[in-house]
Amino acid sequence: MKNRIHVFLSLIILLWLNGCCAKSTVVLIPDFDGHVGQVTVATEGGQKVLNEANQAVEVMNKKEAPGKVERLSSEEIRSTFSEALAARPVPPVIFTLYFLPGSNDLTEESKAVLPEIIRVMQSRHSDDIVISGHTDTVGEKDFNYRLALERSQTASQIMVAKGADPSIIKVTSHGEGNPLIRTADEVAEPRNRRVEVTIR
Repeated sequence: MKNRIHVFLSLIILLWLNGCCAKSTVVLIPDFDGHVGQVTVATEGGQKVLNEANQAVEVMNKKEAPGKVERLSSEEIRSTFSEALAARPVPPVIFTLYFLPGSNDLTEESKAVLPEIIRVMQSRHSDDIVISGHTDTVGEKDFNYRLALERSQTASQIMVAKGADPSIIKVTSHGEGNPLIRTADEVAEPRNRRVEVTIR
């Protein structure tokens, strides 16, 4: 399922799934960006669907149907599931830098974004940075592959100069093969001349 869902289970549910008959609670909470997905809690006795923020259901055992769907307060979720919440991975931050036609020179607007990229990189103490280069469809595919790689390398060099460990940076090239905006061949599309910097 493509919906991004954060479902927090007490440790007990893991035991129940292995055949134990302990009570478990399932809670559906929003993503960091506020998106709420959906989860179906099913047993041999029936099922309940959680599809709204902070909905919860108790499961007594694998034979009985899940209990009544209730909504927990944010405070109840924080106090009950504090360890699970603390263990959530922080979502990656993605920046997009744009380039001048046929070159690895950043646009002036993208140069202005660099300090924020450096700030996030340093504040997160990241150990995983992926830089993916892209081009528009103007020119030969082989040339565009190399150009996109040069754009990625340019962004990498900037980050290393500002303190990033080069061993944590993965540089890739998509050439013209993964456009943000689909176009015909030989179309100059500024939004496709980009590098995406993913900081985890």
